[in-house]
Amino acid sequence: MGHFKGITMSLKEDINFSLWCDFIERDFLETRFKEIIKKQIIQGATSNPAIFESSITNSVAYKQQLDMLQANNAKTIYEELALTDIKRAAYLLDGLHKNDADDGFISIEVDPLLCDDAAGTIEEGVRLYSLINADNVMIKVPATQAGYIAMRELTSKGINVNATLIFSPEQAIKCTQALDEGIKDSNKDIKAVVSVFVSRFDRLTDADFTLKGLQASKLGIINATKCYHEVNKFQNPNIRTLFASTGVKGDDLNPSYYIDNLIYPNSINTAPLATIEDWVKDGSKEETSLMSEVACDKYFDNLKVKGIKMDAIYEKLLIDGLDAFKVSFKDLLSKLVH
Repeated sequence: MGHFKGITMSLKEDINFSLWCDFIERDFLETRFKEIIKKQIIQGATSNPAIFESSITNSVAYKQQLDMLQANNAKTIYEELALTDIKRAAYLLDGLHKNDADDGFISIEVDPLLCDDAAGTIEEGVRLYSLINADNVMIKVPATQAGYIAMRELTSKGINVNATLIFSPEQAIKCTQALDEGIKDSNKDIKAVVSVFVSRFDRLTDADFTLKGLQASKLGIINATKCYHEVNKFQNPNIRTLFASTGVKGDDLNPSYYIDNLIYPNSINTAPLATIEDWVKDGSKEETSLMSEVACDKYFDNLKVKGIKMDAIYEKLLIDGLDAFKVSFKDLLSKLVH
């Protein structure tokens, strides 16, 4: 493990690459989470409505608090449970954050049902941020038209933002522009990340691409790289690209494939715990050679020639992503009131 610690830290020191853990669960926070922080394997963490739905539904760790909260409505119960975990994670990550202001963050997403409501998202973001009351929290906002307005406003108010559910380079540009303006308005050292989803592209398109004689499991990485180039054009050191949806389903790929192939300067990879453990064991610890933007564009030109409609793929992934979080959230709320 000692050897490994040197490697993660050297990636951090050499190219400011960070690994964050895409998982929260109350018992985990007191066990393995503490270990992977101490061993300097991870530098931060993220959550989303689907993660909380799974943790709160499947873990007995929440039962006592859940029973005590029964007099409240479902959303209040959810927030009490989730914010207890988020505050604990923020506390455990605070040392990392004090040591390096780029890291040691935990993210919590606004109510996914607000994804088309800018004012509602701003209000909820401000409220959650003040309830948690920790410098190292990011409010997660989906990259919709309403989301761009909300993320600009939240950052301008001095709130760190994680822009999420980014699939297209256009979304990446609009998010970075909103975040860049908001951070500059705030006159504070606000941090933001642009969360580009990766593996979902390949799960959606691999079968079709293979039929068309195109290489499988390349679209996610190349699209993420194109988005990374777009974010970097803003040259704002306080905005980093975060690669999300980096777990592997099935046995066709190396389990840490979506970490190994996206180790870029000043970027973050947030991965499920199992993926992190696989990366620690067998993953690449080298900086990935960066595909040029010209090469990315050529790849997309070739897809067009082959009749692949990227706009339709981007739209489907965004709608599916928003819907999945709404379903998780509604399912969770329906289970909280006994």
